[in-house]
Amino acid sequence: MPSDQLSTTFAALSDPTRRAILARLAAGERSVGELAAPFAMSLPAISKHLKVLERAGLIARSRDAQWRPCRLAVAPLKDVADWLEHYRRFWEESFDRLDEYLKELKNKQNKEKKHGRK
Repeated sequence: MPSDQLSTTFAALSDPTRRAILARLAAGERSVGELAAPFAMSLPAISKHLKVLERAGLIARSRDAQWRPCRLAVAPLKDVADWLEHYRRFWEESFDRLDEYLKELKNKQNKEKKHGRK
């Protein structure tokens, strides 16, 4: 069982149904029935997914009489984006270095061709 918040968030995001639910909530508040509509699964199954998302802090539910709308909670997603940002920068810098190296190789090959060397 994941113990830190980031691990809990990634565990919740690991399921495609839960990611699809979050995508629907990005458009605004939805009831459980509205969230369940596109999926070929029971309401109890959707409720289990919602509980996982709620425990991870990715959604919040309120109560309005019989209606319990769900809404997206973005703080854990910001933590994920911040964590991924480090790796994004790493890959960008690596690709920049590779690009420079390939340009050097190409220039070296062009100079050798110009001087008749193979």
